[in-house]
Amino acid sequence: EVQLQASGGGSVQTGGYLRLSCAAYGFPFDSYAVGWFRQAPGQEREGISCISSSEGTSYYAEFVKGRFTISSDSAKKMVYLQMNNLQPEDTAVYYCGACFVQASGDSYVVYVDNRIDFGDWGQGTQVTVSS
Repeated sequence: EVQLQASGGGSVQTGGYLRLSCAAYGFPFDSYAVGWFRQAPGQEREGISCISSSEGTSYYAEFVKGRFTISSDSAKKMVYLQMNNLQPEDTAVYYCGACFVQASGDSYVVYVDNRIDFGDWGQGTQVTVSS
């Protein structure tokens, strides 16, 4: 059974930083990529970043490129998202989930990989950026 639990959110001011953690119990790191998604009030969930531990590759959506860094520790079953230079538009609930990407210009669009049943999205972790 795959369970993904995000944590580490908080409230920061514009330009601040946070590091999110995702405990990925039972996640098959050797076969699938895992990443981060977020959902702001009244908006659709959107993919932020995706990492393939087996390939050693990471991908970012245009709107976080250069500010966010994803990393993983497959031995510890952990995924991280270092978020720098946070902006008010980054305010959302952040979740981790299985992912895949499609190239879009010089960045990527991150999608949920529904081949992995990781149950519901859980509570996620709230990130609030004030101006």
